[in-house]
Amino acid sequence: MSTPQWHESWFPELRSERPWLMEEMIDAEPGAAERIATNRKLGETAERIATKAVAAHEAGEAITVVGCGTSEHGARAVAELLDEAFGHRGVRVVGRESLEASIDPAPGGLTIGISHDGGTRATLLALLAAREAGQKTALITANDKGAVREGADSTLVTPVMDRSWCHTVAYLSAMTAGAVIAGHISGKGLDAGALSAHLGECRALQPQAIEVAQKLRGIERLIVVGGGYDRITADELALKVEEGTHIPSTSRSLETFLHGHLPACDERTGLVVIATEHRGRARRSDRGRLLLRSARRVGMPCAAILVPAVEGVWGRELTNAGRILLPHAPKLTPATSALTASALALQLLTLEMAHDLGTYPDLIRREEEAWREAAAIAEGAEEW
Repeated sequence: MSTPQWHESWFPELRSERPWLMEEMIDAEPGAAERIATNRKLGETAERIATKAVAAHEAGEAITVVGCGTSEHGARAVAELLDEAFGHRGVRVVGRESLEASIDPAPGGLTIGISHDGGTRATLLALLAAREAGQKTALITANDKGAVREGADSTLVTPVMDRSWCHTVAYLSAMTAGAVIAGHISGKGLDAGALSAHLGECRALQPQAIEVAQKLRGIERLIVVGGGYDRITADELALKVEEGTHIPSTSRSLETFLHGHLPACDERTGLVVIATEHRGRARRSDRGRLLLRSARRVGMPCAAILVPAVEGVWGRELTNAGRILLPHAPKLTPATSALTASALALQLLTLEMAHDLGTYPDLIRREEEAWREAAAIAEGAEEW
């Protein structure tokens, strides 16, 4: 297709039909994860970051992972992986939004920034504030020449730059890098072959994603619910759906949703429940079943992204909009298996919802003038 005047050279490649860049980025994820897990130089940097994390943990100092947007969700996932590596003992590893982290950094410890394009100003400010507070700093990025690197003592560079603005491989790359760091902390290492094979299995879930997308057709907004680290997945799915399909979407914690939000929902409100978290699974499964029953009673089309341990607990009649059933990878840690699998699932669901609706995910609506200009206002760095 001809290139319109507004399309700048640094924008995603403009396409008029599938495959969208987003789809190609999803296809690249199993290979990208394996490259991250096997790269020697990256592994050495990960080991240095892990050493700093261990020192901070042993000293009882804060370990914080920060980012914005998809990178914030990646940061929270990395925090979960590191906390798992520490056995969920002692000072907990925390994921935070960069701007908030820049305002009140902890004295001492370690802050790890996630910035896929390396240019996120709020993340740079968070790393600089952490350094001023006496912390060690590190960065996970796909662009080692970005401005954020100025705030990092160590920079771990992932190999694949996301070419779509509806980010997918950016999210998975951060998580995989975090899993490599976590492997050095625990001393167990990350099985690169197992992770790549696991992601390949997840990529084959596309038919299930198509079914859910079609059954959610016609909704006017989407609610995504999850507890524990499933809340991270819920937040990322809500963001992807808004970026890729423009359907207003909100994420809620499992229990929070049932305390006042249901009256705003009806047959025009879609629901996706995420159920992969292994801690407290029985209690969350029981509560999730009641949530689905309540949602079905008011006519909501309900879907789930779940693991086999939950599938049998929830009757099929509760998920009339379908299910995406995730495979288990016993050679990976529970959090690594669940978070990476649900990442592929939420991305495939977004992709198929965009296809079903006829929206264009790669430019996240910046092909339209008002949204292009709004983004330019929000992203301008000269005022702060």
